Amino acid sequence: MNKRFLGVLIFAFVVASGASLLLYRLLANRPQPEVKAAPATTRIVLATRDIEPGTVLKDEDIKLTDWAGPVPTGASTRPQDLVGRGVRVPIIAKEPILESRLAAKGAGGGLASMIPPGMRAVAIHVSDVSSVAGFVVPGMRVDVLISGTAPGVDSHLGTLTKTLLQNMEVLSAGQDFKKDAEGKPISVPVINLLATPEQAEQLSLAASSTNIQLVLRNPLDHNTAKTPGTALGRLFMGGRNPGIEADQPATARPVRRSAPAIPAQVVPVMHQVPPKTPFTMEIISGTKKAEMKFDNSAEANK
Repeated sequence: MNKRFLGVLIFAFVVASGASLLLYRLLANRPQPEVKAAPATTRIVLATRDIEPGTVLKDEDIKLTDWAGPVPTGASTRPQDLVGRGVRVPIIAKEPILESRLAAKGAGGGLASMIPPGMRAVAIHVSDVSSVAGFVVPGMRVDVLISGTAPGVDSHLGTLTKTLLQNMEVLSAGQDFKKDAEGKPISVPVINLLATPEQAEQLSLAASSTNIQLVLRNPLDHNTAKTPGTALGRLFMGGRNPGIEADQPATARPVRRSAPAIPAQVVPVMHQVPPKTPFTMEIISGTKKAEMKFDNSAEANK
């Protein structure tokens, strides 16, 4: 072998070894990227299907699943604590089962489990018109209008309409939340409203004595409107009150009294005396004519 070729080969080997050693040290001193730990998971109870209000939870409706990230407030980690409890609001599949969405233990299912403590469910009969053509569904907010003849109000006003209650929550409407054996909804001409005991008394009396009309409102609108009501007589008067306020009983209306007439002052009448005309005498002498006037005041003074 040629010594010159051998020397070049040895030199190339030394250079390659030095470059490899330098590259190794550079890579060894390079900061290593931090390995992020896998996010911690917690096993909580989720819904296996869409659950409607009034349903009583069973074992097949829920399951224990790993949940990544913060645990929602009210989530449960014990499926056995949820079985047998009624659902108050709709729950979507794979959604955590929260305590606020369930009825109290022992309350059971159905409509009764959806009523909060201290509240009542009041059923009123409606038609397609009074229920806003079927747009009043569970969860919506409505105002209750009543129409009838108020006692103590003059009959010439006609039928009166007044807003009785506002911002009432609908529990069930048109179609019951339960289903028959074939899975079809049961249609009922009744709407159940969530009310306080005082409101329940008003609705019961209004349902038996007046006609009820529901007015659909935005669920985010919680303002209470102040309305004076209206009467049939006002509609034909262009909105003006035909003499008496419709929302005020006749016995409580103030009587308008006219102010006493002020007697006119007697002014003496001065009769104007016509001016006196003087007495005139015409004298003719030949071709000459003359007039002579005499004052008759002396004669008047006699």
